[in-house]
Amino acid sequence: MARPLIQMALDSLDFNQTVALADQVAPYVDIFEIGTPCIKYNGINLVNELRQRFPDKLLLVDLKTMDAGEYEAGAFYAAGADICTVLGVSGLATIAGVIKAAKKHGAEVQIDLINVEDKAYIARESVKLGAQIVGIHTGLDAQAAGHTPFTDLNDVARLGLNVRISVAGGIKQSTVQQVVEAGANIIVVGAAIYGAASPAEAAREIRELVEAAAV
Repeated sequence: MARPLIQMALDSLDFNQTVALADQVAPYVDIFEIGTPCIKYNGINLVNELRQRFPDKLLLVDLKTMDAGEYEAGAFYAAGADICTVLGVSGLATIAGVIKAAKKHGAEVQIDLINVEDKAYIARESVKLGAQIVGIHTGLDAQAAGHTPFTDLNDVARLGLNVRISVAGGIKQSTVQQVVEAGANIIVVGAAIYGAASPAEAAREIRELVEAAAV
């Protein structure tokens, strides 16, 4: 079993804190995600900064595009994003626009299934259009209400699509191995790392757990 990639969610609004956190955890993660609040606040300058500092890391910009897919995503791909996200609820035309922009730059697209009712349908149709990643995403508000991503992960994994599955939603040391065993290819971790006393140590621990579960 190939080791899943570890994606670090950078959610702070503070530009310098975001860069400092990325520096601390870089040895243990594969993908830096500029979270939606972070990218809205800091804009494309943060993409430029992280691309320059970490040329060997994948860079995901969590745009959660809802409309004008090609137009919105294009600038971020041009700045160095490897992956941009588009909401599954945006509709297939918008999804197709982001995919078109990604192809122009040799990049990838992640479909975010947050709040999508028919996740199987959107996942299948998005993959047909050319999306490379399907994101199972339990948002912060849903987490606060007690929801987890595991049911959705199992449902999408059973579809057998030729696509990578990303999972986000309160993943921590005690649940990360369960996520690996359920079939996730990309594991998104946020608060379990940036909320720790030592983010670097927390990231190292999660990496070790992922590697052990993927054997």
